[in-house]
Amino acid sequence: MISRELIQHLELLNNLGVKELFLPPSSKAEILKELSIKYSTCTKCKLHTGRIKFVYGEGNPDALAMLIGEGPGEQENLTGRPFVGPAGNLLTNMLKAINLSREDVYICNIVKCRPPNNRNPEPEEREACLPYLLEQIDIIQPKLILMLGLVAAQTLLNTKLSMEKLRQTTHSFQGIKTFVTYHPSALLRNPNWKKPAWQDLQRFQAEYVKLLQ
Repeated sequence: MISRELIQHLELLNNLGVKELFLPPSSKAEILKELSIKYSTCTKCKLHTGRIKFVYGEGNPDALAMLIGEGPGEQENLTGRPFVGPAGNLLTNMLKAINLSREDVYICNIVKCRPPNNRNPEPEEREACLPYLLEQIDIIQPKLILMLGLVAAQTLLNTKLSMEKLRQTTHSFQGIKTFVTYHPSALLRNPNWKKPAWQDLQRFQAEYVKLLQ
């Protein structure tokens, strides 16, 4: 297990503005695991009152791409894993459609505890959890980010633009190319959005392929 002293040192570097730090994949995995344990008892917002499992994130700690959703649902709250319910199954298939798997990417959410009745996370809840997400991004250092859902995109990109406008542009978050598409649960409710979502995925795939060349 990685030492608490190293975790504290990394947090200090982050507070000092150090954003580029080489870590081997094994070390990244250990750090993410330790942070998941550390934050699992968080009480910074009211979402902790309904928490069964803290849903930190999972996937490849050395991934080229991060996928970021809005918040855990019922199944995620029970298992402690992101995107494992019906929306998770759709996300897995979406990745397969662009020749990726869950093991290729890192998947997490804006908030780490389930909002009641799967409502959108409230501003104060997103604000409380955002430092955890920013820390994950700093550790993984992805080359691409795919935002899943309007709330997730507006939170990370600090904007109030509509989904339609957000989808039309490739954004930059801390120098990382960032794409926006519909949340898989929204696609389950509105199948007509699957075609534009596929177009978003194709744009994302094209950038991902460039990284492999």
